[in-house]
Amino acid sequence: MFTLSLTNAHAAPKSILCLGAHSDDIEIGCGGAILRLTQSYPDLTVYWVVLSATGERATEAKASAADFLQYAGQAQVKLYTFQDGFFPYIGGEIKGCFEALKREINPDLIFTHCRHDLHQDHRVVTELTWNTFRDHLILEYEIPKYDGDLQSPNFFVHLDQATCQQKTHFLMQHFATQTNRYWFTPETFSSVMRLRGVESRAPEGYAEGFYCRKTVI
Repeated sequence: MFTLSLTNAHAAPKSILCLGAHSDDIEIGCGGAILRLTQSYPDLTVYWVVLSATGERATEAKASAADFLQYAGQAQVKLYTFQDGFFPYIGGEIKGCFEALKREINPDLIFTHCRHDLHQDHRVVTELTWNTFRDHLILEYEIPKYDGDLQSPNFFVHLDQATCQQKTHFLMQHFATQTNRYWFTPETFSSVMRLRGVESRAPEGYAEGFYCRKTVI
């Protein structure tokens, strides 16, 4: 397996944009990668954008982002209040947010939902990501769910066990509103990371998987 390394400081990302439809999506999809990257590159700037976060869910999102971004050099968290489950019907309004982001920031790396995700809100986010940021490195993250839409990632971020445990702990600590869902368990999150670790021969057996559509080296 060919490995790309960002150990060269000049090649390391200076800024990252994380996009999530709902208040726990970023954490589930790429929380481990964010923890690893921000610890590896303490000057990193992270833009954290959640499109649907209201009431208690907004409170959870803010607290969770604070923990996941504790190692970042700089962090900007933006929460919007678009209605959960209705993104395809209010796509014009959401696109306006993406256009505003494009004028404000020029990230080196973007994390977003994967295009084959069967949740309608997630698909809208990834479509607008690709429509808006055409000259950027985009990694699409995955979220396990009832629909069974996980596929075979082609990009992996290896994680040590401590980072995996930290990610799972933060998820369970900050998203109490979701713990009544049968799939929202530590076993679910650790199992996906373990599987991706097996697929990529991770040294400590854990990884997050991503879908990279276009890469230039």
